[in-house]
Amino acid sequence: MEYPNQSGFRQRKLQPNVRMRGTPTDPSDPSLLFDDTSAAGNKHDRSAVGKGPDVYPGQGLLSDPMSNLAMAYGSSLASHGKEMMDKNLDRFIPISKLKYYFAVDTVYVGKKLGLLVFPYMHDNWEVSYQQDTPVAPRFDINAPDLYIPVMGFITYVLVAGLALGTQNRFSPEILGIQASSALVWLIIEVLAVLLSLYLVTVNTDLTTIDLVAFSGYKYVGMIVGVIAGLLFGRTGYYLTLLWCCVSIFVFTIRTLRLKILSEAAAEGRLVRGAKNQLRMYLTMAIAAAQPVFMYWLTFHLVR
Repeated sequence: MEYPNQSGFRQRKLQPNVRMRGTPTDPSDPSLLFDDTSAAGNKHDRSAVGKGPDVYPGQGLLSDPMSNLAMAYGSSLASHGKEMMDKNLDRFIPISKLKYYFAVDTVYVGKKLGLLVFPYMHDNWEVSYQQDTPVAPRFDINAPDLYIPVMGFITYVLVAGLALGTQNRFSPEILGIQASSALVWLIIEVLAVLLSLYLVTVNTDLTTIDLVAFSGYKYVGMIVGVIAGLLFGRTGYYLTLLWCCVSIFVFTIRTLRLKILSEAAAEGRLVRGAKNQLRMYLTMAIAAAQPVFMYWLTFHLVR
């Protein structure tokens, strides 16, 4: 609005640019640099009052009944699969029985090693039972175990490597051949005994693991013979190995006669009948095979 002043000039009345709160503004107005967002923020704050904690995206998934049902089904399926795997594994590898053969202690190992080297003074060779179940090896020196055969096999391979190293013949290939040949001969021996027991029709409680244990005891004598050969030469090797061969022969005869021969033979009476004689010959053949394998697997280690 223009009005005249005293000097005759027209003067424009300036009115302030007033904008009400919440009214739309002209984006082309240069006097306004920033939008007022305080109202929107206050609106958000007022709307969030009293509505509890924030809701996360995964919270709805976890609270979904279908997801809980799927998790429960997956857990039951995993437990069922583990049970089936344990059952099928125990069918081929009897884990529960293997625990029995490794239930040993230091006292048992010391006594059993002494029995393998000096079996002549031992009288009672029967395995003790408790409620028709043989007691653990740590409670009965006559019970077969797998700890001594396994450790004997490993120690034999190490001693063989030591013997070959002292003769400048050591190599990883030869050590592997030595270990594999000893393992193959052990498997062949066990299979031959099983076949012989089947052909002779022997009703015995001997298991395959028992035969592996009895066949693995010869590694103790082999280790002693090789160490004696390293210390005292071939003469010490032959004398020590001869003693160990006789000891393992006596040990095997006195142990297996209670398993293979009849009750009359176990009591010391005269064995009669063709079938009992076959059992006696089979027991002697198994015992005689131990010194043969002991010599075959060690004679080339001592020079």
